[in-house]
Amino acid sequence: MRNKRIVFFILLIVSSFSISNAQNVTDKDKLQERYFDINKNIEIFNSVLKEMDMFYVDTIDINKTVRGGIDNMLGTLDPYTTYLNQEDMKEFSTQITGEYAGIGAAIAHKDGKIVISDPFEGKPADKAGLKTGDYILEIDGRDMTSCPKVGGEVYARTLSNFVSNNLKGQPETKIRIKVERPGTKKPITVDVIREKITLDIIPYYGMLDSTTGYISLTSFTDKCANDVKKAFLELKEKGATSLVFDLRQNGGGILEEAVQIVNMFVPKGKTVLSTKGKLKQLDRTYKTTLEPIDTEVPIVVLIDRGSASASEIVAGALQDMDRAILLGERTFGKGLVQSTREIPYGGALKVTTAKYYIPSGRCIQAIDYSHRNADGSVGRIPDSLTTVFYTEKGRMVRDGGGVSPDIKFEEEKVPSMTYYLSNQYIVFDWVTNWVLKHKKIDSPETFSITDEDYEDFKAFVKTKDFQYDRMSEKSMTALKEVMEFEGHMKYAEEEFKALEAMLVPNLDRDLETFKEHIVKLINTEIIKRYYYQKGEAIYTLKNDKEIAKAIEILKDKELFVKTLSTPEKEEDSEASN
Repeated sequence: MRNKRIVFFILLIVSSFSISNAQNVTDKDKLQERYFDINKNIEIFNSVLKEMDMFYVDTIDINKTVRGGIDNMLGTLDPYTTYLNQEDMKEFSTQITGEYAGIGAAIAHKDGKIVISDPFEGKPADKAGLKTGDYILEIDGRDMTSCPKVGGEVYARTLSNFVSNNLKGQPETKIRIKVERPGTKKPITVDVIREKITLDIIPYYGMLDSTTGYISLTSFTDKCANDVKKAFLELKEKGATSLVFDLRQNGGGILEEAVQIVNMFVPKGKTVLSTKGKLKQLDRTYKTTLEPIDTEVPIVVLIDRGSASASEIVAGALQDMDRAILLGERTFGKGLVQSTREIPYGGALKVTTAKYYIPSGRCIQAIDYSHRNADGSVGRIPDSLTTVFYTEKGRMVRDGGGVSPDIKFEEEKVPSMTYYLSNQYIVFDWVTNWVLKHKKIDSPETFSITDEDYEDFKAFVKTKDFQYDRMSEKSMTALKEVMEFEGHMKYAEEEFKALEAMLVPNLDRDLETFKEHIVKLINTEIIKRYYYQKGEAIYTLKNDKEIAKAIEILKDKELFVKTLSTPEKEEDSEASN
């Protein structure tokens, strides 16, 4: 009997080894087959490229052709997996570090030329006297009104990027810029000394009232957590006992910075997020490693559909830990992590390597790029397919659709007319003329244009070939087609014509109907000319209804505590005997 047992165990070991060995052989075969497929397709691509270059009827731009092939290949995956060439890497570095060397001004393409649209306060362009509305004609004697040929090749970038590249350079180097300024007959030439420019990712922080602090963060760049910490400590010194943290339209950035910001408000040792991907050895768990600054201060985090990635880590983690109330709209839903891999000739592949999961265990990725529709499109994960998770205190939250606010606040609908007035530079040009006649204005808290100013603006619009898209008009056209197709028009033709008459474009009427929104747009542009980005933020906050709601929530201590409390269990419907 003992010998039989020994034989049985030997057979079991041999059998297990054989199965394991067979599995290893199978895996090795699959791996070799995959390598063969990769090499085969690379060879095919090389052959196609060479044959096209040799025999195609016209000369092929090799760089453009290969870039198109790479972009189309990566386009089948997700929008965050991209190839960055050497030029792209410069812009990518600026996004990550928030730093570059230049003149410190935003530029835009307007009227076929490049215009300075936003000089930053105290930066080289501002110190040299360059103003919003200045058209850049030359840099160091070089024409900036068209893209020349460089190195025998047509410049690959747009005119905006061409000018931008010439404005940037080594710190402490001088460039001579010739500009055309509205209201001035002759071009103006100024010397500007380039500086190392750090993008201001906190455009404004300050006190909303005697006890409520406010911080706006626009991006998660390198060292931004230190900037937030500095701002928060300064607000506490000014008497802030509650905080509004604004992450609206913040598209994210470095996730480590997000972890550090969460660490400011929660105890050391807390798990903020974990990442999980194909390669298990690269999976990571991020925890708070420092002592917090303040674990008690009431916080309202403002979020909207433009809050993504690192913004969702901060908002979602603070929600899962029942540390802050989220106010606003459901966030974008980007729960994917990217890493960069070096590519020959100074490029890199920014590739999605993992998904991230916040403290409750949920992933907030809203779109499943691995399952596309027949036409290549993707859709949001339906709410019915999401899973329920729970915060530390047992509040219900869901995965798969971004981070939902604790208190919803729908963004105020802005008429499309304001978009077209801004996009066609109608407001920009009128303000440029207005500024020429006004040397100074009231403070951002009190300034507004007069009714006479607005009448002048209306007259100015009529002198322009202003076209604005009317969604109601498009909808009416579509409705008419459907009604005619289904045979309903004959029963409601008169009613339809009456409604159609009401929706006929009328510039005078629309300029008056949407006056309140347009005046705010004009005021914002004017204030920015005199008080820069900080003044713009002050004026915007004054008229922000969501900010007012956040203050109301923070003042209502009972509501604040109840919102973040453990849900009360429902009483049994039947009385106990």
